[in-house]
Amino acid sequence: MTKPALSPLRLWQLSFGFMGIQFGWGLQMANMSPIYEMLGAKESELSLLWIAAPLTGLIVQPIVGHFSDRTWNSLGRRKPYFLVGALLSTLALLAMPNSSALWMAVGLLWILDASINITMEPFRAFVADMLPESQRPAGFSVQTVLIGIGAVVSSSLPWLLANVFGVQEGTGGGRIPLPVKLAFYIGAAVLFVCVLVTILTTREYPPEDLEEFRRMQREKSGLASNLAEIVSSVKAMPDRMKQLAWVQLFTWGGLFCMWTYFSPTVARTVFGATEPGTALYVEGTAWGGVCFSVYNGVALLMAFVLIKLVRTTSPRTIHMLGLFCGAAGLLSILVIRNRYALFASMTGVGIAWACILAMPYAMLAGALPEEKMGTYMGVFNFFVVIPQVIVSLGSGWLVAHVFGNHSVYAVALGGALMAVAALLVRRVDYVHPGAVS
Repeated sequence: MTKPALSPLRLWQLSFGFMGIQFGWGLQMANMSPIYEMLGAKESELSLLWIAAPLTGLIVQPIVGHFSDRTWNSLGRRKPYFLVGALLSTLALLAMPNSSALWMAVGLLWILDASINITMEPFRAFVADMLPESQRPAGFSVQTVLIGIGAVVSSSLPWLLANVFGVQEGTGGGRIPLPVKLAFYIGAAVLFVCVLVTILTTREYPPEDLEEFRRMQREKSGLASNLAEIVSSVKAMPDRMKQLAWVQLFTWGGLFCMWTYFSPTVARTVFGATEPGTALYVEGTAWGGVCFSVYNGVALLMAFVLIKLVRTTSPRTIHMLGLFCGAAGLLSILVIRNRYALFASMTGVGIAWACILAMPYAMLAGALPEEKMGTYMGVFNFFVVIPQVIVSLGSGWLVAHVFGNHSVYAVALGGALMAVAALLVRRVDYVHPGAVS
């Protein structure tokens, strides 16, 4: 099927829901470690408590991707999953800031991550479904812009509510501050509305042979049959996907080090906080959220650059240089002790983040069979979540027994992993039509 190029407005509508999804991720990334510590967790336990995020992605994304390939109803192929995941994510975001104990916050993170993954996974396949190959790099770059908008606002929302809008409440005794609670409530509403916009303003292409599609649905409806097909797809991965897998493994291991330890690191090394829940600790971790907004803001601006840049430059070259910028940003945490100097570090991370969200998928999509786009996008997520599981299981031991309970070294480790990922990009066999490799 020859797909027509879409107008700029249609490109934005395709991915608008991703802005809402990023509200959920942004609030989680900036606030879960502080929430855990305020509810009694130790710093060395944080990585293990975060394991819900990668494990749910490991399980949920390939399954959702596979079944979305085999779905067609009045809503379409991918959009039924957008809707169900958005409803569940909204409920989890509303409940999270009301956690009264550590076990409750951990359980809700599992629910939240599973729900967001149900919504998020089909979005990658959705963009690839709807666009001709020549427009996919631009489509994924637009997606990065919208992710950036959501991440900038959500990451700094507790700080904005407290320092700009005057929302204040004391901390201590395991309580989650009011600005954090309100931020989660706002995020829940934004996530649901944004996903609903994409559902209502887009129309998916039906299967080319609907009768054959229905027959395939009937013949491959059993659990054993579907699991076997997922396994066979893993074994038959295209070579380009295998090459990109190594890049993803090191990239996302580095990112997870940052997400887990950055805010506590800022509170301790830059603000001098010694105890979770103190006013200085809350101020420091809130500034960590502001720093996350900075890197997401840089990614947002960089995404506009990428939309233009991919017309003349290979995504492979762009991705390699972007990852080197991210590595430099994270490694600089070792020497920075000024809160505003952290913005320079986050600039490097932001450039990398813009590339991470778009370039691997732009390189991958053209190597995948159309009829298995969702399955392979879900399988590709293995290489996003496996390194996060490894970091979750191992970095706590490193922080406690090798790094002397100084989490700043865990953030720097993330920078080293990202540098390795940049070197591995050169191994990817990809030539962009009309671009300079």
